[in-house]
Amino acid sequence: MADLPTHVIAADKLAKFIGDIFTAAGTSREEGDRIAHHLLGANLTGHDSHGVIRVPRYVQNLQDGDVKAGQGLTVVTEGPTHAVLDGNFGFGQTIGPLAVDFGIAKARGEGMAIIALRHSGHIGRIGDWGERAARAGLISLHFVNVAGGQLVAPFGGVDRRFSTNPVCICIPMEPGKPPLLLDFATSVVAEGKVLVASNGGKPLPEGALISPDGKLSTDPAVLYGPLTPGGPRGAGNGDGAIRAFGEHKGSGIAFMCEILAGVLTGGPTSGPVPEGRRRITNGMLSIYLDPNHFGTQNFVAEAREYANYVKASRLAEGTDEVLVPGEPEARTRSERIKNGVPLQLDTWNSIVATARALGLSEPN
Repeated sequence: MADLPTHVIAADKLAKFIGDIFTAAGTSREEGDRIAHHLLGANLTGHDSHGVIRVPRYVQNLQDGDVKAGQGLTVVTEGPTHAVLDGNFGFGQTIGPLAVDFGIAKARGEGMAIIALRHSGHIGRIGDWGERAARAGLISLHFVNVAGGQLVAPFGGVDRRFSTNPVCICIPMEPGKPPLLLDFATSVVAEGKVLVASNGGKPLPEGALISPDGKLSTDPAVLYGPLTPGGPRGAGNGDGAIRAFGEHKGSGIAFMCEILAGVLTGGPTSGPVPEGRRRITNGMLSIYLDPNHFGTQNFVAEAREYANYVKASRLAEGTDEVLVPGEPEARTRSERIKNGVPLQLDTWNSIVATARALGLSEPN
């Protein structure tokens, strides 16, 4: 398949442009730049599904009142090693760092912390929050649900019951080195990857989607309905679903994310959605562990030694290298910082259209 046309833009120029868009849309300059930083970070790691492709949707959410600018956390309940936090429907790129830092502070004092976050705007690439904890020297685990965001069919079914409900586990490494980072959706693909494919990006893998008649598909129209170039993408316009990865295994993990990140946090689950409620929010249950409290004197060194042992495995036919979690993201980040961020033309054009509607010009 021939490479599809892209618009390549330097990371710093893209960050400023996205920050300008959110500032013009009604956030503070600081918050607009923070949203831009985290969206761009997803692109830099190769997770374009959670990157700047979401700018038009985020701006629309702000204009519709589904997400609010300038929000902070409310502490609902708190103990020495746990807290329940409410994000007050603020941008996930603002609420996420606050919630992680809350957990880091508790874990440093007590050795561990469990933080239940509810009512956050789209919290973005969960790897960001694992990496934030890793920079503080902490292990972290994150379970996420999407209230009101039914997209994924359970194993054996065709009706949407879950969202893409990601799980993230992050292990700190040596100072200045990328952590060991496992960050995945419990669906075959994240919804954002369907969005990327619908805009002319990387095609979906075989069997990623399922239609109401039970037939498997790779056509984004199964999820979004009829597609127009550069037009809006609404999952409510289609009647199909994304499939869970790994058959019953991914479906089971997605189910448990709803219980942990939805029910336990006191936030909503993915459904059923009450009539008239369209606001989509994230819940996240996070566990933070300080290795220094667990009696392991050389945790990072031993974890690195084991990672090297895994990488030293003999190679299967057709492979060049054994990778450990986090390596692909680190390499993509280095390459894109150096050579620029590639965006599908439909993605770039929709961002530019959003900017122009706010009175901004396309960057030179």
